[in-house]
Amino acid sequence: MSVPPRLSPLLQQFDFARVRLTDRLRGPVVDSGNGTDIEVGPLTDDEYFWEPVPACWSVRRRTNGPGARATGLAGAGDWGRDSAPFPHPFPPPFTTIAWRLSHLTELLTLRADHTAGSHTLTRDDFRSSGDAAGAVGAFDAAATAWREALTSVDDRALDTVGYSTYPHGSDPDDPFLETVWWVNQELLHHGAEIALLRDLYRSLGARAGQMPIDPSMRSRSRSA
Repeated sequence: MSVPPRLSPLLQQFDFARVRLTDRLRGPVVDSGNGTDIEVGPLTDDEYFWEPVPACWSVRRRTNGPGARATGLAGAGDWGRDSAPFPHPFPPPFTTIAWRLSHLTELLTLRADHTAGSHTLTRDDFRSSGDAAGAVGAFDAAATAWREALTSVDDRALDTVGYSTYPHGSDPDDPFLETVWWVNQELLHHGAEIALLRDLYRSLGARAGQMPIDPSMRSRSRSA
């Protein structure tokens, strides 16, 4: 099926943001923005769980329970993402790369399902990854599923209110074209946040002569 002309620029934007984030997470290089390749190593488990300030929200082992100000761990499986019902804590908790990447992967996975799949998945079905490599792979699979869902729609679908039945947002009340635009904004801004956290982690480690995580924090991150 050919891509509707109105969808084409949004699909190109999605592809650009996806490649930039995937390269930033996996390496070995990422485009600096001007065509110059910058070396970057793959995301490590320490970075994935790194909490740069106290009381971060993250992805944690379900057996250890949620973090500060969270009331539960969203999803299924051994690992869950810190969460709380609306109204959320204020000021908002600072979130780790693990939390942000899990959030992105969940929304892509569920929206793909609620656009071109079973229309049944909820946050209770989603499984967060307990390691960096697994999280990057899950993000890539989710992005692929969402792109396939996009390329399955025709021009009429773009104007259809509730074409995406994703239950955790305004999708049922929005034309599908607005949903596509919103997903792009989620990918762009969370991708930029993740890239900044990687830069901060590297910069603090370089200043200290080592990566900015002590053994006690590493133990808490991996068991939390």
